[in-house]
Amino acid sequence: MTIGNGMTRRGLVLGAGALGLAACANGVGSNGAAQIDARVDATQRFLFQRYPGTQDLAARAAGVLYMPLVTEAGFGIGGAYGRGALRIQGVTVDYYAAAKGTIGLQIGAQQYAHALFFMTQDALETFRRSSGWAVGADVRYATPEQGASIGKETTELEPVIALVFGQQGLIAGATLGGTKYTRIIP
Repeated sequence: MTIGNGMTRRGLVLGAGALGLAACANGVGSNGAAQIDARVDATQRFLFQRYPGTQDLAARAAGVLYMPLVTEAGFGIGGAYGRGALRIQGVTVDYYAAAKGTIGLQIGAQQYAHALFFMTQDALETFRRSSGWAVGADVRYATPEQGASIGKETTELEPVIALVFGQQGLIAGATLGGTKYTRIIP
């Protein structure tokens, strides 16, 4: 049966299943803050050891949101979900969930980590004040290898720098476009 725009009931069910799968591997109903902090610690260590320039970038940032595990799955309709922590001067101050829904030509699943470096106090405050902050055009994507090579002039022009790393799975590429971040109490 077709449900409008050429979508079948089967596609709708598969898409809903993909969203459920995306939530399963991310600690929903888990030990809360302690588990998120442990994952964030491991992610931060990995990022700094594997890409040493990112340590300098984090030191220059007003705050860093670490999302250690985001699971994305889709079969026409898809989604992504993950949980992480916002750290200011190396200390966790808030916990966030990242969620994204997609419709389009996609099949597969993947997991990845990402970090958002808030390079200005204003960008950090805007993020923290919002009830649901979505990634927009004001985010500059960089590769982890760039790390410290992202100069001061870039960070003054780009208030938020996003690094996506540790990708595994069958969907080509990972983008944060359309991802919405919401503060949570784990």
